[in-house]
Amino acid sequence: MTELDADGWFAGVSPDDADAGARAIREGNADTPSDWPQQAVEVDFATDESDYYAKLRTASIRATREAVTERERADDRQLVHAVRAMDDCESEANELAERVAEWAGTLYPEARTGIDYARTLADSDPETTVEERLVSLAQRVVDLADERDDLRTFVERQAPAVAPNLADLAGPVLAARLIALAGGLESLAKMPGGTVQVLGAENALFAHLRGHASSPKHGIIYTHEYVRNTAHDQRGSAARTLSGKLVIAARIDHYSGEHNPELKEELDRRMEAIRSRGDDE
Repeated sequence: MTELDADGWFAGVSPDDADAGARAIREGNADTPSDWPQQAVEVDFATDESDYYAKLRTASIRATREAVTERERADDRQLVHAVRAMDDCESEANELAERVAEWAGTLYPEARTGIDYARTLADSDPETTVEERLVSLAQRVVDLADERDDLRTFVERQAPAVAPNLADLAGPVLAARLIALAGGLESLAKMPGGTVQVLGAENALFAHLRGHASSPKHGIIYTHEYVRNTAHDQRGSAARTLSGKLVIAARIDHYSGEHNPELKEELDRRMEAIRSRGDDE
């Protein structure tokens, strides 16, 4: 069977072509509801109602799988994976560097701490089997640290391509982290400024809601210089202003993708006014 005269998602679809059925589900539409199972049987698309729903289920699962795959391959999702991997490498490298330092302290009086010491140790020549294992572990620390640096370079290059305005205002790495915390650029674009302001401070926010702490003034945006380097009594105003502009930037990036340098200029002016207000006091 080729073309079908009946309406519905199965119009023009061969009963055995699940790919075409999946495309029809994702792209098709109908003006009004109808008795699709009965129509499918009448045009020999399905042998009975159960067969119709079996074919619909197969096509629906395939359509959903394709939609999920397409979404995961989107540029903002790749940016999310990259920045999360970067942070994982950072965390693991630091944790293993501590283990290396603790172990090295039992062998070498001059042992130090940190990833830099792990790099030094990784280049040394072990003389015993114990030292071989320690040097090997130090090399793993170096590998993780190098991968972290490579991922950061990728994020710094990719973020301006995915979200040019957000990266311009927040910096590439913070922009990527905000997108990751929000669950994607679209989700970030739909958030109110107040929510973006406390992204990353969920534990403090929940503690506040339970009555165990004061309301957090900011979350991860604290790492932005306009919040971190603003006087403490003006930091709340700075965080509100920054989060509001970040939301606007995310919306422009999601819905148009065009870079608007005036947004950064406006943020700079607003922050200068906030800081000068603090200086006057």
